Amino acid sequence: MMNTQKLAGLIQKSHHIVALTGAGISTAAGIPDFRGPNGLYVTHRYDPEKTFDIDWFDTDPRIFFAFARDFLTTVDRVQPTQTHVFLAELEQQGLLQSVITQNIDGLHQKAGSRNVIEVHGSFQRGHCRGCGHGYSYDKLKHKILAEEVPHCDCCNGVIKPDIVFYGEAVQGMDEAESEARHADLFLAIGTSLTVYPAAMLPQFSSGPVVSINRGTMGEVVRGMESIERNIDEVFAEVRSILSPSL
Repeated sequence: MMNTQKLAGLIQKSHHIVALTGAGISTAAGIPDFRGPNGLYVTHRYDPEKTFDIDWFDTDPRIFFAFARDFLTTVDRVQPTQTHVFLAELEQQGLLQSVITQNIDGLHQKAGSRNVIEVHGSFQRGHCRGCGHGYSYDKLKHKILAEEVPHCDCCNGVIKPDIVFYGEAVQGMDEAESEARHADLFLAIGTSLTVYPAAMLPQFSSGPVVSINRGTMGEVVRGMESIERNIDEVFAEVRSILSPSL
């Protein structure tokens, strides 16, 4: 089991850190995860096979937009966690080169991270399923909150946020894999490494792989070390150790 002193040492001597983040990084901000005992699928009785399935969306989009209204209302009132902010600071120092995230909450950008690869997409943009007309986050959010199913101003087709649904290809995987291959330190933060293809990324790292997460893990990458503790507490300690250089 790795400790925070060793993790801080790895960060200090690295120059191309890559972070893969999952739902666990955002739970401290007040955003429930999806599959945990208090996750959105459980507490709100959302069926993941219907909520995020592209065929179900095209058949009955009301299922997804019931979730979307709850999710956007939650995201609007939360702030990035200490860990989101710490990753943005590492990027500003030139140590962290990219964040690859499975999350759709936009908290990395809100914290100040610039090089964010959103492999599962986000609500930042949306497009009409009919004519392809694009919608900004503000216009998309307004329509989602105001209409049971948001329809396009141009053709009255259904507007879909640019989120990757089951049955759709993930986004930015070539760039994400390239970043992983160049990593001299790969941090898997708040992810159980069970959702593919993102879960494959740590194995491409040319440097050490460290998992910081609470809960069960998927197939462990050979040589991966882990810290199974509260994520914000871990990075608060790491930041304290590194504070003279940050």
